[in-house]
Amino acid sequence: MSVYCKVLEFEDQLIEWRRELHQFPELSFEEFRTSERVMEILQAMEHINIEKGVGTPTSIIATISTGEGPTVALRADMDALPIQEQTNTPYESQNPGVMHACGHDAHTAILLGAAKVLSDLVETESWKGTIKLIFQPAEEAQDEHGLSGSPYLLQAGVYDKVEAAFALHMCPWKKSGQLLINDGFSMANVDEFEATIYATGGHGGYPEKSTDPIWMLSLVLPGLYGIISRRIAAAEKGVISVGEIRSGNATNIIPAKTSIRGTIRSYTPAIRDQLERELHQVFQMVHSLGGEYQLNVSRGEPALYNDPYLNQIVRHSVRKIQKHIDVFEEAFGMGGEDFGYVSQKLPATMFFLGCALDEGYSRDLHTPVFDIDESSFVLGVAILAESAIARTKQTII
Repeated sequence: MSVYCKVLEFEDQLIEWRRELHQFPELSFEEFRTSERVMEILQAMEHINIEKGVGTPTSIIATISTGEGPTVALRADMDALPIQEQTNTPYESQNPGVMHACGHDAHTAILLGAAKVLSDLVETESWKGTIKLIFQPAEEAQDEHGLSGSPYLLQAGVYDKVEAAFALHMCPWKKSGQLLINDGFSMANVDEFEATIYATGGHGGYPEKSTDPIWMLSLVLPGLYGIISRRIAAAEKGVISVGEIRSGNATNIIPAKTSIRGTIRSYTPAIRDQLERELHQVFQMVHSLGGEYQLNVSRGEPALYNDPYLNQIVRHSVRKIQKHIDVFEEAFGMGGEDFGYVSQKLPATMFFLGCALDEGYSRDLHTPVFDIDESSFVLGVAILAESAIARTKQTII
């Protein structure tokens, strides 16, 4: 029996797991109930060694070994977002202001499905080696040290001796039965900048007697927005967006300072460095306008780099499962993904799994109405399991 057919036998269980997780979402580094439930489900399976709290208190690492051979990792994230759900489904979030709006509940259920099918296959000797199932907390947010879940697991040695890592992400802009796969850089470096412009401030009726940080910022902004269109090659990927401006507290007072915060997105290390340099260059015009400034750039998760060889394994697994699946070869956009830390350290890849509901309107990621077509789960489980087995054999047909 094929892996896909084996997964079909417990499709209802996958949906049940996902809905239970969806009802009780937890924020980054707070996934205590989630990890306990994951542990309970894994403990009911055979041939699995389970570790809890490696790197972070809520991580779960499940290992299936069939002897000497390569070590391959499959990873899913478990945390939710600070969003009030508005789906009105029977399995809607029971935790006010917290929602699985990025599909991590589905990722977790799918990895549990992969654990089940792989553990069932141990006695068939379908592969030789070790498969690690990594249930990772805190993909969405960083702690006070500026770290999300992946760096902690890397520091704790979870990925030591792992030769390849696979992951998936739900894709609500593609239908079930469709995939996005991309070689090379596929999601963005995610950096933040914060700047303060200092001036003298003064009476709003006598602007000539003061220096005005708001006016200075109004001249900085066109330069900032012009970096992408005039300083970065059109073939490169980059974004600079301002998300917050703060200044003043009265109509008749020119403030003494203005602050601004935003995000910087890029794909390659070279463009990442260039955007930071260009940002500093633009802010230097404040000096010529009579002000001072302080600019800080904080680097977040690195760009996701998909290993081309591992992508070939995924494509082969897809063809083995169902030849009529639509595979789209395109990058995933300017969003960020902390699996990028893993792809910096070892060969890794992530594919996007189509899951759009056929309703005629969008249920995008990170929105209060996000929801998915649960019939996509079987395909996700089968691809992960087939890809892991194929990598242990180190062959592609």
